[in-house]
Amino acid sequence: MKVKKVLERAEKDGIKFVTLQFTDLLGVTKEVVIPVEGLEGASRDGVWFDGSSVEGFARIQESDLFLKPDMDTYAVVPWLTEDGKTARLICDIYNSDGEPSDGDPRYILRRAAAEAKKMGFKYNVGPEPEFYLFKTGEKTRTTPLDYGSYFDLASHEGYKVTKQIMGALESFGMEVEASHHEVGHGQYEIAFKYGECLDIADKVLTLKYTAKRTAQVHDLHATFMPKPMMGAAGSGMHVHQSLFDIATEKNAFYDDDDKYNFSKVAYNFIAGQMKHIKAMSAIVCPTVNSYKRLVSGYEAPVYITWATANRSALLRIPRWFKTNKAAARVELRCPDPSCNPYLAFAVMLRAGLEGIKNDMQAPEPIEENIYQLDEESRISRNIDLLPTSIDQAMHEFKRSELMRDVLGEHLFEKYIDVKTKEWDEFRLQVTPWEIDTYLDTF
Repeated sequence: MKVKKVLERAEKDGIKFVTLQFTDLLGVTKEVVIPVEGLEGASRDGVWFDGSSVEGFARIQESDLFLKPDMDTYAVVPWLTEDGKTARLICDIYNSDGEPSDGDPRYILRRAAAEAKKMGFKYNVGPEPEFYLFKTGEKTRTTPLDYGSYFDLASHEGYKVTKQIMGALESFGMEVEASHHEVGHGQYEIAFKYGECLDIADKVLTLKYTAKRTAQVHDLHATFMPKPMMGAAGSGMHVHQSLFDIATEKNAFYDDDDKYNFSKVAYNFIAGQMKHIKAMSAIVCPTVNSYKRLVSGYEAPVYITWATANRSALLRIPRWFKTNKAAARVELRCPDPSCNPYLAFAVMLRAGLEGIKNDMQAPEPIEENIYQLDEESRISRNIDLLPTSIDQAMHEFKRSELMRDVLGEHLFEKYIDVKTKEWDEFRLQVTPWEIDTYLDTF
């Protein structure tokens, strides 16, 4: 019935082509375009592709994979109207034997959500991806669109572009809540409604896809790179998280009797994420560049702590209106928008669930500005540090049985291989800074 309704809707919308989208291991969107006449067959039988050519999927000897579109993700692509309208569908990946591909990041998140469901929970998230808009055709590739700062009035061009991005997102069925200028010159954030983890991961990809395509129309470049400019604010993706009890449909993080109105489940969840955050960092902060954002002096966290009002903490309990118990949540502040959202939400969820399963106890909150504490104070209070490089994060990742279990053997080993090569390529570079600092000195 769902397929029939989508086919009827495609006919009504005047669709001529369908882009079938999926992501590779790194969260890069890939697509196969088919004529709309092939949609019924694609929904029934799938569409074959060579998985050995896509990062993270299959070895050369087992390359035949197929896409099956998720009909719930149907949307008309607003800017693809020339030569006939185009619809977008996000796909799941299957092996030739019809089993879900263990290289499909979307499947990894489905599996993690199923684990939560077995425990009686639904995992909701609300990410806040930040991005920069840079001018093209300039002397440098990082000339910002404007020179505004946090919550400043957007420039005429910035307002026009972000308004078009929001309009396009709404045509994709996304409920946009607000847009505002961020701290950096030419930096913006577009917030959309909180929801179930798989749906929101799809929407993060849709936001990135939409922002980049809309920027191109205006001769701009949109980037979700964590730290595109030295000395400027980095782009993060703070993620608000909560568990809902499936049986009662109530927020499992809320408790009337607690001083923070947080439940035992919530504290266990925080403890689980704090225990596994070093290994998780390899997924939620996945690039060499990610760790140039995670430095003292900016809002990005460096220390493994939790708090309520303190924005230097790794995990923060945001305030909510007391009448809205469903809004109880915890915000993880270290992820950045270069991550694959399916893998990021999967490891975040499983780490929190481990805390619940094992009744892990969260330490006392740290409400002071941690950047102002001296090293002796931090050591006496057992305040640990996040990894300072992807190399350190991968060291923790390789040792983590939880990360191996979440990703599965194939994707776990493939991720290690890809990130080891990335680090090796980076550490062998001779940078302009080294030339400027050492060439005439030694």
